[in-house]
Amino acid sequence: MYLSLPPFWSSWLAWPKPPPAPDASDVFSSFLDVSRRQARRLAQPAELRIDVDPPDATIEQELSALHQRLHSPGDALHGLPSTPLPGHPGLFVRSRVADGELYVYIEDPLRQCLAGTTVFNRLVELNRRADRHLRAPHSRYAPAYQRRGLATAVYRWALDGGQCLVSGARQSAGAHALWQRLGRDYPQGYVCLQHKTPRYLGRQVDARVQEALATRRLLLGRGWTLARLAAATGMLSV
Repeated sequence: MYLSLPPFWSSWLAWPKPPPAPDASDVFSSFLDVSRRQARRLAQPAELRIDVDPPDATIEQELSALHQRLHSPGDALHGLPSTPLPGHPGLFVRSRVADGELYVYIEDPLRQCLAGTTVFNRLVELNRRADRHLRAPHSRYAPAYQRRGLATAVYRWALDGGQCLVSGARQSAGAHALWQRLGRDYPQGYVCLQHKTPRYLGRQVDARVQEALATRRLLLGRGWTLARLAAATGMLSV
């Protein structure tokens, strides 16, 4: 299945809409109390596990192979519609959806190359209910296009469209910095992904908890609250 993306300002993709607010009698009040208590105890977000950045040559090889596929007749990536990337003259966006995952490609036609790509992956750690609302973005951008706000623009589009994001088990230094920036503009916290059901850990976690591979960073998309996400996904509290 392919998807043609309209401009950023008209929302690239119709992400799932936030569900109605839960009833006031919902037991989620204790869930929020835990969050507030943890926020008072800890002042700064803990760093998640930082992975080693892949070599620049490896990233460029991957992007080169993808760019060739985009322009190879008969390939599944060939012929994807192209849309100008607002705020970045000369760059264009192509995208497709496959098996519930969104693939976004940023192309530089003048240089005949891909600037980078972001994939919004499903998480095998989640059950079907939570899988409807949470995606884990992973990005690869060529060195010449890094630090230009491209990945930030793609992540913000997803969040502004109502998509909630969860980080991967490990992050590159650049990805960690990106999540830190986004955490200042969107509601954020930490979740534990075990037993197929997410469990909210609070806005802050201590060093012991943040070392666990199941601990991930959470960013709420526009229109979501913790109560709504818990009602939609079955997310538990600590």
